[in-house]
Formats: sequence, C-alpha cells, structure tokens
Amino acid sequence: MRIRTVAPVAAFVAIAALALTGCVDNSTPSSGGSASSSSDVKKDDSLASQLPEKIKSAGTLTVGMDDTYPPNEFKDDNGNPVGWEVELTNAIAAKLGLKVKFAIAKFDNIIPSVAGGKDDIGMSSFTDTTEREQQVDFVNYYTAGIMWASAKGKTVDPDNACGLKVAVQSTTYEDTDEVPAKSKACTDAGKPAVEVLRYDNQDDATNAVILGKADALSADSPVTLYAISKSEGKLQEAGKAFEVAPYGIPVAKDSKLTPVIQKTIQALIDDGTYGKILDKWGVSDGAVKTVDVNAASKG
Repeated sequence: MRIRTVAPVAAFVAIAALALTGCVDNSTPSSGGSASSSSDVKKDDSLASQLPEKIKSAGTLTVGMDDTYPPNEFKDDNGNPVGWEVELTNAIAAKLGLKVKFAIAKFDNIIPSVAGGKDDIGMSSFTDTTEREQQVDFVNYYTAGIMWASAKGKTVDPDNACGLKVAVQSTTYEDTDEVPAKSKACTDAGKPAVEVLRYDNQDDATNAVILGKADALSADSPVTLYAISKSEGKLQEAGKAFEVAPYGIPVAKDSKLTPVIQKTIQALIDDGTYGKILDKWGVSDGAVKTVDVNAASKG
C-alpha cells in the first residue's frame, strides 16, 4: 500500500488522458451523485480553539500531497487536486475554520516535509507502519488492502508470481515491502525472482500492464479497482484484496495538532460528512467508525 476495501470505484472527475495509444483513459467524467462539500461543513469553534497558535494565526492548513493516485487524490482537467481524500481534507479544514494549501510533491518527500515542519500534515494514502511512526505520528482514518490487476484474459496469481514482471508506484508499500517479499519467497524456493518495475506515478504503472511491459500491477485496492474501471476492458482483477491495513495522516511527532485532527475527523464521522464523501466515491468499505492514532504500533 502506499507506504499508500473496497467496492467498485466510479470516476467522478476527469484527469488528463495519457498520450500513448491503448493507455488507460481517465479523462471521462461522471456526475456520481451528491455529497457534502466543504461549504456544507460548519466550523466547530471548540475544535478550532485547540489548534496550535501558528496554524490558528495563519488561518491555513498546509497539506503535503502527491496527486497521482486516483481515485484518492489526482488532478482534474485544470490541474487542481480532486478525489475523496481531497474532499476529506477540505472538510477537515472547514470544520476547523481554515483554508487549505495543497503542497504538491513527490510521495517520498511528504513525510520529511511534515517531520521538518514545512507541511502541517500529509494526505496521500499513507499506510501506517511502525517504521514510519518513528518519523511522524499517524491519525488513522481509513483501511485499505492490496489488489493486483492483470491484462484482460491473462491469469495471474499474486501468490504464485515467480518470474513475472510487476508494475508498482515507486516508494509505495507494494514497492518497498509487498512485492519484494514475494520475490524473496520465490528465490528462497529456488524459483525465478519477481521483477519489480518501478514508476513515478500510478498511471505509468497501470499503462505498463496495458502495453504489455508488465504482467501485473500491484496497488491499494481502491486504486486498482479505479484503474480497472477506466481501462475500457483492458484490465481485470488478479485475485482479491489482501493485507488490509490502516491509512494515516502524518503529523509531526508529539505535535499538539495530532489530537485536533483526530477529534475533527471523528466529528466528521459522527455528523455523517465522512460517510457521504466515501459513499460518493464508492470506497465506503474501508470506512472506520473510530479514529485512532498510530494504529500500527498498537497491533
């Protein structure tokens, strides 16, 4: 997972179509029903009063994001960030009476930016792990699994992938942990390794499968299902979702902001805003009822 269960994911906003012939086309928008926008969320003065003074006085929440991971966070036709995590971020800020500044960056630069104080929080489908908790704290707001996809008509078993080429987005959990572990199991058994094909963004990893450069892709389950839905029948599920784990919003270690974000998301769950956002994007199977902090270290 994006170190990023899951119902069929519908596309609601366009991202730019890729130029290669036969590639996945994410350019067709869909209306998809209604959900509460950030303008519908009322400020909670009690929560806002608990913000660190620096953020309170600035009136802005700076959020590190890699907007290349549809349907969680991606670009619309105008290059603006969209997706269900973008909507959730906007709702968090609205509840706290803040404006949002999305600091778009490469995925692996976000946690260092949060830890160093450049960004207030990150929102980019981070899987909460004990290793990452050494750098930042995580406010847990969702759970997701891993899912593979292969070209239509090509049978691929994620548990028997020795010798295959598997496309991943660089620095995701699939890249750093999941696929390498499968490869090691292969070589330990005297079988060919799994070849990991790393790409800077998820669209390129997806298109590697469509173009025949890779046998399969591995990504978070909402992302894989979205890619399949936008592939015009060129991709299919390769097995079911597995290794379900919590997503977390990274916040600087021991920051006074952490409990504020935790309470704010809990308030959005309790008032129904959170559920409406997830329902709109078709990802409600990963919903949580209670917001935790550093769930990975709690087992």
